[in-house]
Formats: sequence, C-alpha cells, structure tokens
Amino acid sequence: MAGARNGGVGAALVDGIVAGALATWAMGKVTTALYARERRDAREREDRARGGTPAYEAAADKLADAAGIALSDDQRPRAGSAIHWALGAVAGATYASLRPHVRTPAAVRGLAFGIAFWLLIDEIATPALGLTPGPAAFPWQTHARALAGHLVFGAAADASLSLLERGQ
Repeated sequence: MAGARNGGVGAALVDGIVAGALATWAMGKVTTALYARERRDAREREDRARGGTPAYEAAADKLADAAGIALSDDQRPRAGSAIHWALGAVAGATYASLRPHVRTPAAVRGLAFGIAFWLLIDEIATPALGLTPGPAAFPWQTHARALAGHLVFGAAADASLSLLERGQ
C-alpha cells in the first residue's frame, strides 16, 4: 500500500483510515477489559447516566430521526457500531494528515492525538450534541477508561502509520 510519503494525500488518507480501524480495534479491546474490571457501583452509575443507551446508539437514533427512519432494537446497536468505526476511521485519516506536520517524538505525537481526541469527542462534543449528559454525571472511572482507550488509539494509530510507511 502506498503511504503518505510516496502516494500523496489520497494514499495518506487511505493509510489513515486503515490505521484508524486498527486503532479502534485496539481501543475497544482495552476499554472492554477495563470496563469488566471496574467496580459494579461505578458501572451502574455510568449506565444510569447514559440512560442505558451508549453514546453511539444515541447518535444512531438522532441520525435516523433526522432521516425520518425509526431504528429497531436490533438495528440500533449495529448502526451505533458503524458510527463508532466510522469515527475511528475519520480520526485515523485526520491524524494521518496532521502527523507529518507535528515535530515531536512518535510516542508523544500519538499520545497527544489520543488525549486531544478524548477531550474533543468524549468530554466536549458528545455532551454538546446531547448524546450523553455532561462529564460530571459520570464517575471518574468512566473518564479514566475513556482516556486510556484514546491513548491506546493514538499510540496504535501512530504505530500503524509507521508500519504502513515502512512497507512502501
């Protein structure tokens, strides 16, 4: 696969989408494992705050409503998952386009992107769009798990892009 250095912007975006998908997978593995190890009271507080509906499913409902479509109980999780993966792919493509302009060590670069992604999406955009209540509604464990997941996302995206570049 052609990478950003040889194939231009289009190849960099394709590499970014691939890296974003790999990073989304890695992030999901980490956050699922952390969630399973959280205290039950923290998980219950988080679930109550979300009203039992994950943010991506709330986004799927909002998009479907805007399109005049009603999602079934079976369609909602699949549509939410598609949104989650699409957001990861877009984040990976965004990172691939920004990465050549960031003059920091690779480890710092990926982690900084992960922090920015967590802050902008989880802490600001998701509540601003009405997909979840504000950050104060959630226990600290929710924020820590999300931050850890996004740090993994940034590191995995950076590592994936480095590997794709080497394979040119």
